[in-house]
Amino acid sequence: MGHSHGHNHSHNHSTNYNKAFAIGISLNVVFVAVEVFYGLIANSSALLADAGHNASDVLGLVFAWFAVWMSTKKPSGRYTYGYKKTTILISVLNAFLLFGAVIAIGWDAIGKFKNPEPVAGTQVMIVAAIGVFINTITALMFLKGQKDDLNIKGAFLHMAADAGVSLGVVISGLLIVKTGLQWIDPIMSFIIILVILWGTWKLFTESIRLALDAVPSNIKLEDVKSSILQTEGVIDMHDLHLWALSTNENALSAHVMTSFQKTDTLLSSLQKLLAEKFNISHVTIQVEHTTDNLNCKEC
Repeated sequence: MGHSHGHNHSHNHSTNYNKAFAIGISLNVVFVAVEVFYGLIANSSALLADAGHNASDVLGLVFAWFAVWMSTKKPSGRYTYGYKKTTILISVLNAFLLFGAVIAIGWDAIGKFKNPEPVAGTQVMIVAAIGVFINTITALMFLKGQKDDLNIKGAFLHMAADAGVSLGVVISGLLIVKTGLQWIDPIMSFIIILVILWGTWKLFTESIRLALDAVPSNIKLEDVKSSILQTEGVIDMHDLHLWALSTNENALSAHVMTSFQKTDTLLSSLQKLLAEKFNISHVTIQVEHTTDNLNCKEC
């Protein structure tokens, strides 16, 4: 029986976004402090809710930055894959932080419903408008890279969502000024909660799936299998496994049966196919020839 292994490694250099992470985190830390200060002064549940959301996203950016750094560390000792999985574990942690922010925001909003107090709508509008500007600028810094890296995409989506939430707070402040209806403020808090839950639940479930080595949601296993079987020289295949090494790097292993005696060309074709079509950068193929008497399925 002949064994042959082929590996193709192509890494997305998220470290190029060190400056974007640093600027985005710095801007948002300052803005969260401003939001909390004026949220307390203006007595705005919506403004404090937005501050909580932004604070969670700042932590998310910090964790994502840390995970990107950890994923670049070389394998050593017991960690033969390096520390790439930290990007997935940190996604789970980030989801729990966001769930915690939802509980805090909801508690404050319920309190405002029970004991309504005057809200300074004009101050709310001004502070939230600053948030729209800061979050939009931050999101644009990650716009280009979000097509290639799930960590960068997560940062982009979080900041874009923050800009939208801040815009909602601006609208609530305007409505309070125009109508004098104080209940608009806690209502906007609950709308913010729904926005956070919608995005966080998707983040949480996908992170859990990846932590359990499930096939990444952006890849269809049947499409991968079909593409491999359609490659010239491939007769059959089995023991196909596909999982995520990190949030931006996928791995595959499989046993492929061929009649080719020289397998270098076949391996190169499969590596190129999987990298270009499915973004699978770590490929291990075990080649079996039709003349082999031993069937690996029975091993």
